[in-house]
Amino acid sequence: MKPTRDGFGEALLELGKREERIVVLSADLTESVRAGAFKARFPERFFSFGISEQDMISAAAGFALEGKIPFAATFGVFASGRAWDQIRTSIAYMNLNVNIVGSHGGITVGPDGATHQALEEYTLMRVLPNMCVIVPCDFYEAKKATEAAAFYPGPVYLRLTRNRVPFLTSENDDFQIGKARVFREGSDVTIVASGQMVHLSLKAADILKEEGISAGVINLHTIKPLDRDTILKAARETGAILTVEEHQIFGGMGSAIAKFISENNPVLIKLLGIRDRFGRSGESDILLEAFGLTSKCIIKEAKELIKKKQS
Repeated sequence: MKPTRDGFGEALLELGKREERIVVLSADLTESVRAGAFKARFPERFFSFGISEQDMISAAAGFALEGKIPFAATFGVFASGRAWDQIRTSIAYMNLNVNIVGSHGGITVGPDGATHQALEEYTLMRVLPNMCVIVPCDFYEAKKATEAAAFYPGPVYLRLTRNRVPFLTSENDDFQIGKARVFREGSDVTIVASGQMVHLSLKAADILKEEGISAGVINLHTIKPLDRDTILKAARETGAILTVEEHQIFGGMGSAIAKFISENNPVLIKLLGIRDRFGRSGESDILLEAFGLTSKCIIKEAKELIKKKQS
């Protein structure tokens, strides 16, 4: 088990060795976002802005215009919220290759408290034209996503977690921006999850299988652009979609899927995530229980969805 932020830090160092255009910008949280190794190895390509996210994002746009490949990293709640206008006007509007890295996403930041829990970034980022939004499920996927983002023709928002999560992919697995990965095929219901909700969804699918219920699990690591073919296939095959995200349901991953499904192949869909409330301070496991994001909750919602389908 490792945090996805570790995968980012490792990829950043490797990218720095083979691509001189890589520059890293930090807003006072260098070690927390795992940019410290890059800073130590390439100090001339590392820039610290203190607690000044808007300046960091504006400078990242300037670096991109000069042909560099910038990674601007801080906590997700600050990267997406405090600097949204700079991201919109200086980066998304210009369609620049700037990689905005939001670490410590979701409620599982835990004891850092509600003000440091990023629960709205999917919405804030996916509404911007040109913006790509990626939420890796584990260390290896975060590493590959970082490498892919470096050469993506446009801006990328990469959401990372502080907590350690199980390895669900391997170093040799393929990763393609915009192409979801089907972990399990199913016939009764499809669970679509992102980030660290993927491993909880797989655990739920295992338990459902023991009860005779066939649940597919899709790892939707790229929330925008959406992998329409995979979602459409799942909707046609199971007729029931359960989305699971560590994020507000309003405007998040589930909303994107619900809109697409309703326009192309309407089936039963349920959105599981944060329901119109802020986070709380507490241990990760306790918060997941309090916000209804455990495997037990996923199982309950999946069963209710199947029951509706059969009625």
